[in-house]
Amino acid sequence: MFLLLCMLALTDIGMSTCVVPKALCIFWFYFKAITVNGSFTQMFFLYSVAVTHSAVLVKMAFDYGYVTICHPRTYTTILSNARIAKLGLVGLIRAVLLVLPLPLLVWRLPFYANRVILHTYCEHMTVMKVSCGDTTISRMYSLVIALVIIGLDLTLIGLSYGLIIRAVLRISTNKSCQKALNTCTAHICLMLVSYTPILFPILTHRFSQGIAAHVHILLANLYLLVPLMLNPIIYGIKTKELRNKVGKYICRM
Repeated sequence: MFLLLCMLALTDIGMSTCVVPKALCIFWFYFKAITVNGSFTQMFFLYSVAVTHSAVLVKMAFDYGYVTICHPRTYTTILSNARIAKLGLVGLIRAVLLVLPLPLLVWRLPFYANRVILHTYCEHMTVMKVSCGDTTISRMYSLVIALVIIGLDLTLIGLSYGLIIRAVLRISTNKSCQKALNTCTAHICLMLVSYTPILFPILTHRFSQGIAAHVHILLANLYLLVPLMLNPIIYGIKTKELRNKVGKYICRM
């Protein structure tokens, strides 16, 4: 459990590190310039960490839900520390291999002389708008990757919860049933705050051409702000050990 929470925290820190320092330079010091290589680097690391974050959510669904409820006696055998580390490495490799073509496809395109990105960070769709070349391949690849990653991960999470529901229905006592469902509460809340904000930028970019630019920027910033802010709160409240540590720290203050 703590290894997965550590992975979740690292992805949260990674996503904020990719965007927040540059955004603060824009708002505080009006330092709005960024190099071409810097924009592609930011794009690569941001989306790689985001895809890794989604993979961590899949692992947590099987850990907190399926294995904990359906196979509690063999939990340590199925999900050993070494296996969790290997799954984390697989999620990272998947993210790098799938995301790497995104900046490379944009990098080969010609750009206008006036390269003004109307955003607080180098989002893929926003960077493509300053290109004067054919962006069809890049747009199609980004859409396919988004649908494949989100669709596959949500399918695996749904499969996990389907097995959980089947196991819960077999539980005879209401108290045991409630305890089993309570185990999944934090993860369900985490999925809602993680996947819901990301759908709005994707849908608005693809299917709502008449929406103002500041709306796109606001939705994209909320996608980075809301989940990263709520994740520690959700698991801080639900995890007894973390809750006790925070309570002791507050008492000392």
